[in-house]
Amino acid sequence: MPSPSQDPVLAALVDICGPDYARAARSIDTVGGRRAGHVAVPATARSVADVLTLVAERGLTALPRGSGSKIDWGTPRPGVDVLIDTGRLNGMWDHHVEQSTAEVATGTPVRALQAALALQGQRLPVDPPSRTATVGGMLAVNEAGPLRYRFGTPAEYVNSVAYVDRGGRPGDSDGENGRPGLAEIDGVITAATLRLEPLPQARRWVGVAVTTPLQLGKLVGAAEALEPSAIETDLPADGQGGTLAVLFEGAEAAAVAQATELAAAWGSGAVVTPIAPPWWGVYPFRRDDVALRLSVSAADLPATLYALSDTVGGPVPVRGSAGLGSVHAVLPGTLPPARLTSIVESVRHVLLARGGRAAIVAAPPELAHEVEMAGRYEFF
Repeated sequence: MPSPSQDPVLAALVDICGPDYARAARSIDTVGGRRAGHVAVPATARSVADVLTLVAERGLTALPRGSGSKIDWGTPRPGVDVLIDTGRLNGMWDHHVEQSTAEVATGTPVRALQAALALQGQRLPVDPPSRTATVGGMLAVNEAGPLRYRFGTPAEYVNSVAYVDRGGRPGDSDGENGRPGLAEIDGVITAATLRLEPLPQARRWVGVAVTTPLQLGKLVGAAEALEPSAIETDLPADGQGGTLAVLFEGAEAAAVAQATELAAAWGSGAVVTPIAPPWWGVYPFRRDDVALRLSVSAADLPATLYALSDTVGGPVPVRGSAGLGSVHAVLPGTLPPARLTSIVESVRHVLLARGGRAAIVAAPPELAHEVEMAGRYEFF
């Protein structure tokens, strides 16, 4: 491994970040299956700007990294010279309880942020399935979990962001009057001012078994009328053990009453519990799978899932928001590129008449370089 005296880029990064916070990339520092050149861990927005200025002056490429849970999502990059680790950009700088806003450094883990806000009876109404997600990583791909049914995506709770562009120039934006929104920012977001919501007093889930997509329609309709926070489904490929689950939040009495009412409407197989199903808010795919995101109206979701199964030649594992028609389907990561492309194109043809979309969000690196992956705007 070269020392800073032998590597001018590393020497410059050490000068900016400190001797313990810049190094040559290791085997764990990969993007798209390829090792990066260097890793820099700046502690301030100014240091981020200095790193990006260095990168621009030397004609290099850079990419921010939080926990790395989604670094390979979407269109793969041909290579990265400098990974900018945001681990030291951490903390809640300004929390205005009365105004229900907080300015948060983007290297802050979402779970740590939620724990700090809970002490003040507040929360950011997001629940990204990536357990180690940072605020910046969540915003970079607008990662939403079950709560998106009621509250929308994380981007909808951003008042403004501070960022540094690829040339090392700092800026801030609220996405209005020609200023770039989250999807247009080309650089590193260093902080975000977020809108908060009161922490609910109680949560209740109602679950019922489903074995086919066709069963979802009537069950979802009964849930929608009661204004829940989330409506999620898990449909394994074996056609057995599928579940539809609905979350109610609010005051204890109200949450219990709504959950009890829905359970009665669903019938004797429905169960009310204060504990989420084990699959709730968890992605159905692993690193060696292909994650195909389907987005269509809730009413058209069953037909879309049947069309996907017909195209693949058998049932496909699916999990996500039955209430919004936004789910992830899991395909084998061993599929040949041509076969995967054919499946996606067939599903898109079905979705075309329904105003829906299909995009490959994640895939093994060797496959991701051979097929059309989700572009940046697919996540917003």
